[in-house]
Amino acid sequence: MRVLVVEDHVELAESVARVLRREGMAVDVVHDGKGALEHASVVDYDVVVLDRDLPDIHGDEVCGALVEGPAPARVLMLTASATIADRVEGLTLGADDYLPKPFAYAELVARIRAVARRSATAVPPVLVHGDLRLDPARRVATRADERLALTPKEFAVLECLMEAQGRVVSAEELLDRVWDEAADPFTTTVKATINRLRTKLGAPPVVETVPRGGYRI
Repeated sequence: MRVLVVEDHVELAESVARVLRREGMAVDVVHDGKGALEHASVVDYDVVVLDRDLPDIHGDEVCGALVEGPAPARVLMLTASATIADRVEGLTLGADDYLPKPFAYAELVARIRAVARRSATAVPPVLVHGDLRLDPARRVATRADERLALTPKEFAVLECLMEAQGRVVSAEELLDRVWDEAADPFTTTVKATINRLRTKLGAPPVVETVPRGGYRI
C-alpha cells in the first residue's frame, strides 16, 4: 500500500510514518498542502492521511482537490477538533474517514486499511492461492499451514501479487506501490526481493516471471 502523510507537525508526521512502515506500507511525508498536491499529481496513492488544519493551503481545499482529481484519492482526515459538526463537515468535503486527535496508532492503521479496501476492485480480507494464504490485517502469511518469516517488503510484494489475482504486475508497479519516493528506480531492488520471496515460499514455485512484463501468481 502506498500512503501519503500530510501533517505540519513534523514529529507527529515522522512518528506516524514509522508506524505505517512497520506495517509494511510505503510512506511519503509532506508538511503542507502544496507538497501534498504536488506529490498526488505524480503518484497514485492508495490513501492520503490528511491533517485538516494545514498552515498554507487548508486541508479542506486539499481534500477537495484530491477527491476531484483525475485519479481520486482515498482520504483519511485528521484534526484536533472532535465535534460531531466537524466530523460531518469533513466527510461532506469528500473525505472517506475522519479521525480526531489524539488517536491510537492501532486505530489509525485499522482505519487506513479499511479506507484502502474501498477501491474499485473488491479485494477479499484474506488472500488465498492454493495452499498460500495471506492476511494483511494480521500481517500473517502461511504456506501449507506453515507461517512464512517475511520481511515487510517481501510481505508487501506478495500482497500486491496476490491482490492482482493472476494479472501481471510490472517491476515499476511494485516499486511504486511497495517502496517510497526515496527508492532508486534503476536498482535491482524489486528483482532481489522477488528472489528472496521465492526462496521463502519454497516449492512448487508460485511466482512466475513474465518476460518483458513483470511477475504474477
